[in-house]
Parts: sequence; structure tokens; C-alpha cells
Amino acid sequence: MLRISTKGRYGMRLMLELALNYTQGPTLLKDIAKNQDISVGYLDHIIAPLKVAGLIISSRGAHGGYTLAKHPKNINAREIIEILEGKVSLVECTQPSSPCSRVSKCTTRYLWCEVNKSLLNTLESFVLEDLVNKSIEKKDNDLMYNI
Repeated sequence: MLRISTKGRYGMRLMLELALNYTQGPTLLKDIAKNQDISVGYLDHIIAPLKVAGLIISSRGAHGGYTLAKHPKNINAREIIEILEGKVSLVECTQPSSPCSRVSKCTTRYLWCEVNKSLLNTLESFVLEDLVNKSIEKKDNDLMYNI
């Protein structure tokens, strides 16, 4: 079964929280932890590779915290997942450096490559700004009530 780990799922929620606060300046890790129900310790573990990859900037001081290094419309889900999880691949044979000896003659590899390509295209098509808009839409719907 293909699964995104807790690290990848929580990393996406961390990045969404930073995207939601993008225009408001740095966000404290404790606030992200509270809003997303994730421990500060776990967020510390997730934030490091995102900083190294240049998606997050940290600032110290009284008004410090974390911000996105780029606008939310310029960060896609594939970037985030691959930083936290590694290359996205359904099966090893879809990779150029496949260890499988049947790569050149395997007809089912075509199927796996097409499915993998669709998955990557979907992850690339979702940017953080899309998730911000969906989050705002969801909040608006949650506030609606009928008389």
C-alpha cells in the first residue's frame, strides 16, 4: 500500500498553517502546534528539512518565528512531500535507476509509470494557495447555519 507517513502529512499541515499566516509575519511553532494538534517536538523534527530545502525561513527575537520563503502559490505539494518523504514512486521500477532486471521487457512497467506520472502531476498541481483557499471556504461553510 502506498502511504504518506505522519511526517509527510504533518509537514503538509505545518506548511498550510504557514501559508494561512503568510501575510501576517512570522508564526510561532507553539501556535502552529496548537492550531494543528501536533506536538512542538514533532514540528521541530519536521521543520529542519524544510528549512534546509529553502521553503521556510526562521527569524529570532521578540517577533520571531517561521515564515514561508516563497509565496504560497509557488510551493506545490510534490515539493513538500519529496523533501519529507523522498522521491514519490509507486514501485521502484518507475525510477531511472531501477534495480529490477526486467525493466526493459516488462509490459506492466508501462502501467506503473503512467499511474506514477498521474500521481506526480496531481501533487504538482496543488499549491499551498489552493489549500489556503479550501481552508477559507471550509471555515465559511462551517459558519453557515439555517433558520
